[in-house]
Amino acid sequence: MAATTDSRVAVYAALAGNLLVACTKIAAAVWTGSSAMMSEAIHSVVDTFNELLLLYGFHRASRPPDRGHPLGHGRELYFWSFIVALLLFALGAGVSLYEGVAHLMHPEPIENPTVNYIVLGLSFVFEAGSWWVAVRRFRAAAPDLSTIEAFRRSKDPPAFMVVFEDSAALIGIMIAAAATAAAVGFDEPAWDGIGSILIGLLLAVTSMVLARESKSLLIGEQADPELASSVLEIARASEAVLSANGLLTVQLSPQQVVVALSVEFADDLRADDIERAVVTIETELRGRHPEIAALFVKPQTGARYRETRARQLQGSAPA
Repeated sequence: MAATTDSRVAVYAALAGNLLVACTKIAAAVWTGSSAMMSEAIHSVVDTFNELLLLYGFHRASRPPDRGHPLGHGRELYFWSFIVALLLFALGAGVSLYEGVAHLMHPEPIENPTVNYIVLGLSFVFEAGSWWVAVRRFRAAAPDLSTIEAFRRSKDPPAFMVVFEDSAALIGIMIAAAATAAAVGFDEPAWDGIGSILIGLLLAVTSMVLARESKSLLIGEQADPELASSVLEIARASEAVLSANGLLTVQLSPQQVVVALSVEFADDLRADDIERAVVTIETELRGRHPEIAALFVKPQTGARYRETRARQLQGSAPA
């Protein structure tokens, strides 16, 4: 559960940072009347609410299995992660775009722009601290992969969501600062509205990327290929196994995987011999991969397995 614990630390750090930033930005937006600052304040409020939803998702996902959910509630974390991505789009991006358009239609000069700069500077420091914690913990989970590859292969939405949200927040702060400088320097309040629109577009793109990845995990994504290779290697090492034909894996949560394994056993084995072999394989697998929540072993010849897989692939092929 180390990865889940690391994710919680990142979420708590983001929650603390966003709460501080939201309070300062709201005060500055009310004081100066800046549309870009108001968009940034809304962004921080949405981010704060999102962290609370992710923590709620952790709580719900940690419940033990029951009759109605024999494999546990791990996917609740993926559900709430998807909701967070949608809220980032609906509330963060939507309201920021509305604020920007409204300010373009009815531009008002920014009062006390120095307050904006001070608040944006403090916000950048708070967000940068949260971002650093999130990035360090995210990279520690996959130190040998590039950041993009680690994101694509990650099964832990809260970990990469915090990184994306904090990155968007830092970029948004720079946009708000540039918009404020342009509005004051050129004596053109419309730049403030343009800054708000740019922040809204930034949040929209971020939310779509996060929603796409969260949806993929929610509907059932395969586990890491390295785990699948390890499972096959362990099964093939058993003296009772003639061949490990293949397997299917489904990620239930960041630390829960279901494995269905097709194995051809030696013809001279009795039922109790096969049972002992399966127990031995399962024990070794759980020792090396504790994230395997359930293992299903199907005795099957290699020819039958290939025939079944061919039918499945034909059935899933487009007409």
